[in-house]
Amino acid sequence: MWHKYFQPVSLEETLDILAQYGSQARIIAGGTDLLLELEAGVRPGVEVLVDVTRIPKLDEINLDAENMIHLGPMVTHNQVAASKLLRDHALPLVEACWQVGAPQIRNRGTVAGNLITASPANDTISPLIAMDASVTLRSKEGERTLPLQQFFTGVRKTVLSPDEMLVDICFHAMKQKKQRGTFYKSGLRRAQAISVVNLTAILDFDKDKITNASIALGSVAPTIIRAEKAEKFIMGKELDDDTIDAASVLVSKAASPIDDIRGSADYRRYVIKVAARRALRTLAANQQGQQIPQQPVLLWGKESRQSPIIEKATHFDPGQAISTTINGKEYTFSNGQDKTLLRLLREDGLLTGTKEGCAEGECGACTVFLDGMAVMSCLVPAPRAHGAEIVTIEGLAQAGELHPVQQAFIDQAAVQCGYCTPGFIMSAVKLLEEKPHPTHNEIQQAISGNLCRCTGYYKIIDAIESASK
Repeated sequence: MWHKYFQPVSLEETLDILAQYGSQARIIAGGTDLLLELEAGVRPGVEVLVDVTRIPKLDEINLDAENMIHLGPMVTHNQVAASKLLRDHALPLVEACWQVGAPQIRNRGTVAGNLITASPANDTISPLIAMDASVTLRSKEGERTLPLQQFFTGVRKTVLSPDEMLVDICFHAMKQKKQRGTFYKSGLRRAQAISVVNLTAILDFDKDKITNASIALGSVAPTIIRAEKAEKFIMGKELDDDTIDAASVLVSKAASPIDDIRGSADYRRYVIKVAARRALRTLAANQQGQQIPQQPVLLWGKESRQSPIIEKATHFDPGQAISTTINGKEYTFSNGQDKTLLRLLREDGLLTGTKEGCAEGECGACTVFLDGMAVMSCLVPAPRAHGAEIVTIEGLAQAGELHPVQQAFIDQAAVQCGYCTPGFIMSAVKLLEEKPHPTHNEIQQAISGNLCRCTGYYKIIDAIESASK
């Protein structure tokens, strides 16, 4: 899929590579969008991937002296979901990140990558637009900062030049006592769903009256848009039922949606009005954030995980060895530099317990642990395994004894055709490391990225509950 793969250890090295290869190169962090686009052939001419996951300090979330929050380019959706700072001062973004994909996707996918993909259905864009975020782009020629709304020029189009890297996302911290904000998403299922529509509403209050309003709409126009007439209408008003109903109509009129496979234009206009009404009622009742667990399931295990830093930059051409540790054993692969981790494991490592169900990050059958976190191996480039520690389903049993989760799946008859079973077991094992006695809802969160086509979820949940005891 690609011919050269670089793992730089600094921003300067990254910018050098981008300057050298130009439009042939793409930065890869999570890769949850880019790998699928390369597989589908919609990124012609991309021959060089630049993996920035090993560069230190790119995954930091900071609050500066001017009350501005900064997200580094490697901040993942799960890091946002787990951040107390962001829950207190950027709640709509936390709500949006929590609804992206599933735990395995959120462990790899980054907020910066979500912006760069530039789909109007991407969930993190509308809260950042509503918070008047800006982005900083850097190249060898210098640095520029611009409002996020000016970053997008159309569907999947941005002003980012081939030699530039998005290095910072910045926005004002919300004031807890004066501002309320919420994110609302409508999808075709509860998890792993692209937005049919999404909406972020942020309101400033002086007692009961609204002094400022920001309402951003996603998946109803070529780019994320603001419902400016609705914003102006509710200024100076109390958020009562009449105001909410009238504002919701104005929000719907701001939309210019299309018909596609997820919904008709008429349906989207109707749903965005419903979304606006529900979001504004939530803010009126001061009940925002209730859909996010206080301690969300992350599938990180016992502690926060970060990519191990490598001391020396690596360049993978065909034939360059990939040295890694899988299930406690050292492996060196001379092939597979242009594959996904899933295919490296199966075809070169002969570890066929990890299954390929969809190769699109939808089914979770390929779940493995990469440096301690659950990820979908079909969305990880194989060279990312270099210097990493990987655990597959084959590595769970110890000294001839099945892992308690594996044994519970047998005891509870949770195995039907068996194809999805390795992925479910991997998610369950990581859940029990993180939360030894999970609730029923936490089990559901943990396996939200795993599909069972035999519809055997009840037995699977029973097995995980049994293993936890």
